[in-house]
Amino acid sequence: MDAGEASVRLNVLLKAAGLAPLDEDAAGRFEDYLSLFIRWNERLNLSAIRDEEGILSRHFIESIAVARGLPHGILSLLDFGSGAGLPGIPIALCRPEIVVTLAESQNKKAAFLKEAVRVLGISAKVHSARAEALPAVFDCVTLRAVDKMPKAVAAAVPLVASGGWLALMTTGAEIAALRSAVGAEISWNEPAPLPFGNNRILALGQRVNSAA
Repeated sequence: MDAGEASVRLNVLLKAAGLAPLDEDAAGRFEDYLSLFIRWNERLNLSAIRDEEGILSRHFIESIAVARGLPHGILSLLDFGSGAGLPGIPIALCRPEIVVTLAESQNKKAAFLKEAVRVLGISAKVHSARAEALPAVFDCVTLRAVDKMPKAVAAAVPLVASGGWLALMTTGAEIAALRSAVGAEISWNEPAPLPFGNNRILALGQRVNSAA
């Protein structure tokens, strides 16, 4: 796509998904993110999806929907196993009041995230080590396409502040196993369908106990 075309196409896809369009500034920054994503994906295999249309519809639209679906009042967020920055970077772009930490233990992917944060000028920081090592808790922790997802979800729970949120981008077929891995510490909302996804859902749960 030519310069400017990607931002127009992104807003067309948002409209098709029943979501409000982005303003010119935000759409332009998503276009910059797309350009960076494609360039680095050639070397790092950030995603198996390599065409621009697929990245827009499968990655960006889904992440924007999640950003808008997160409860109000969240000021700190951890993207656990951030990979290509999804959904953490779109959340930082759409919800500038949230300080986002992108946790990624693979050094090359962490380097991509640092470059993306620099280029996009977003309120985010990169933790280039395992998320479990962070000495902090967050108002929200997100997970999407993380290896060994049930184990990762269980490891993420202690990083959620008391009264904070766990946000899982998953499928209807996987949610029962993920809820089982978490146990009774999380009280779940009804899952919300994600646009353009094959049975993809956003599962939001709130931590009900006091953080130890």
